[in-house]
Amino acid sequence: MKFTNGFWLLKDEIQPLYAVEYAGHELKNRELTVYAVGKHVADRGDCLNIGMLTVRLYSPAENVLHVTATHFEGGAQKHIFAAAADTAPEVSVTEDDVAVVYQTGSLRAVISKEPNHWEIDYYDGDRYLTRTGYRNMAYMTNRDTDGRYMVEQLGLTPGEYVYGLGERYTPFVKNGQSVEIWNEDGGTASEQTYKNIPFYLTNRGYGVLVDSLGDVEFEVASEKVEEVQFSVKGERIGYYLIAGGDPKGTIERYTGVFGRPALPPAWSFGLWLTTSFTTNYDEETTSSFIQGMADRAIPLHVFHFDCYWMQAYQWCDFVWDPKTFPDPEGMIARYHERGLKICVWINPYIGQKSHLFAEGKAAGYLVKKKDGSVWQTDLWQAGMGLVDFTNPDAVAWYRDKLKALLDIGVDCFKTDFGERIPVRDIVWHDGSCAEDMHNYYTYLYNQAVFELLEQEKGRGNAVLFARSATVGGQQFPAHWGGDCSATYSSMAETLRGGLSLAACGFGFWSHDISGFEQTATPDIYKRWCQFGLLSSHSRLHGSSSYRVPWLFDDEACVVLKEMVELKCRLMPYLYRLAVESHETGVPMMRPMFVEFPDDRSCLPLDMQYMMGESLLVAPVFEETGEVEYYLPKGRWYNLLTGETLTGGGWQKGRFDYHGMPLLAAPNTILPLGACCTKPDYDFAQDVTLFLTEFEDGAHACTFVPDMAGRCVMEIEAVREGQTITVSVQGGGGWECRMPDGCAAKIEKKGNQAVITLN
Repeated sequence: MKFTNGFWLLKDEIQPLYAVEYAGHELKNRELTVYAVGKHVADRGDCLNIGMLTVRLYSPAENVLHVTATHFEGGAQKHIFAAAADTAPEVSVTEDDVAVVYQTGSLRAVISKEPNHWEIDYYDGDRYLTRTGYRNMAYMTNRDTDGRYMVEQLGLTPGEYVYGLGERYTPFVKNGQSVEIWNEDGGTASEQTYKNIPFYLTNRGYGVLVDSLGDVEFEVASEKVEEVQFSVKGERIGYYLIAGGDPKGTIERYTGVFGRPALPPAWSFGLWLTTSFTTNYDEETTSSFIQGMADRAIPLHVFHFDCYWMQAYQWCDFVWDPKTFPDPEGMIARYHERGLKICVWINPYIGQKSHLFAEGKAAGYLVKKKDGSVWQTDLWQAGMGLVDFTNPDAVAWYRDKLKALLDIGVDCFKTDFGERIPVRDIVWHDGSCAEDMHNYYTYLYNQAVFELLEQEKGRGNAVLFARSATVGGQQFPAHWGGDCSATYSSMAETLRGGLSLAACGFGFWSHDISGFEQTATPDIYKRWCQFGLLSSHSRLHGSSSYRVPWLFDDEACVVLKEMVELKCRLMPYLYRLAVESHETGVPMMRPMFVEFPDDRSCLPLDMQYMMGESLLVAPVFEETGEVEYYLPKGRWYNLLTGETLTGGGWQKGRFDYHGMPLLAAPNTILPLGACCTKPDYDFAQDVTLFLTEFEDGAHACTFVPDMAGRCVMEIEAVREGQTITVSVQGGGGWECRMPDGCAAKIEKKGNQAVITLN
């Protein structure tokens, strides 16, 4: 929301109360309270008839600072995103004649005591991060509407870029954009998004989370071009400033406080195939798809039944349509015998025709209006209501219906929707603010389903395919990008959304391969298969047409098979990344600036990414097969073409459907598994340790996990002169390999391999 008319003037209807001057402080229980008055106080008379902002600073975790500013404190407290810190860190407060300093770890807030000069400067050690100062922190009143808002503005330095704010499909660098944090079902071609996260990350190595559950409006260098502004309705605003030293460290710290992803099961990293949405299907149809994949030797691992596994108008009653699936338990057993996992579509809405509507209404499990009646709408399902997940009994009721599906063999759920949450005339069971619940609902929804899966399947065996999210939703993987279209432009916007979400600590992400709307050309289908199988999770899904490859062309079957087999062989590396995402919060798919924060050429890149620290992926977005991509310094090796390239600049190439830029980084040990048909196997058995070109003096180490995420094989490689020594601990057989064309002699001795370079 914009409050100004240019730099000098406010809009006519806006009345401001700015923080103008320090007016004292107090320290109690590690919390520093600072008072900021709305004008310069020259004598006692100036203390009268002025407003004041109360600013509090507190540290929930080392190098994390919580800042709040409040005008009137007598109003009801709204829900906030609370930090989940295990222990209170050491903090210090010092002062002199010019400043008060609050410090946690290396993060310092320096509050100026200078008259008529409100300012807080934030430092990481001696390195300046950002500041709030003149006409930044404020309370704004709209005279026309009586709207009340709290506003904060944090400075940007020259060359500072802002990222994140959820899964946003707009330009990747958010500078110059107005962003509203309000979950919507808007597809991938608009500024709306399903996953709004009021957290941004900058290339200076810090992040900011606004702690409001409800609507937050950001002006990212768009009202004042040298500042990020955020505003909320009401009398209070709060934010967490998180200093991680670099982008990766900041994501790690952020997720350490607000939740890290659970570890998904290894089988979930395989290929998912769905019925699509509005297509006609029954068991004969789905079985023909599964057999068609087997006939073409295309590995398939998860089969998903979309909405019409239930009868029309009855979503959700969680009852299989008896006309099309008369024996669901038997069918699931038959598909399990073929080695498949089963996923079914659900949402949190209960259509009036569903027998569960009357049941939920009678028990008080559906969201109500202020007059006590059930809130209903015809949008999506006729007369549908909404499960009230603030009611513990409603959660238990909903889970009980899902448990019946798990009992007959369903393995996981696609938790669709969760964005269309009403705010007008609404009463929640626990009294929550309706506006806050609009975004926060998705957290409660996905939490309810995910925790049921953990309870029934065990930790490490739970996985969702979720569309909506808010802060903390990263704990319930995985997420997919929503309704994209079958075009290269939509494929690119989908990637931008995924990279923006990754900057907010979401470790596992997918998308509808070849686009949800329309039907892709064979060209786009094959290129999207390459991109999709080099994402953390991989699903073929569409709207009104099937997505099996033989409906596109014969080569599509070959390309899909090659990419699935490649992903399965990469699982020792990919599952290690999954374990690290679970343990550190750093996502598997990473924007280039996260992995290379000191390379300025990487800062704006949004058409390529790193899969972990070792693999660079640049999808092809042109029918000609041409692609231009940036390679950081060093010697990189293309796993698909066998070509070695020197980085430090831009590359151009033209690729057929069996190639693309998939490059292993310099000085890399890349474990390649022995199995190419499934993602869940013994990763450390007969593994191939592929080494890229090592610089003299280079050192690398990695590990291979088992399917429980435990390290079972440790690998270390060191180059000294013309010799690379590889040391291995654990595992069940291994061999070393170097790039094609690299003249080297490899001699294995016990738990070591000595590579002599010619």
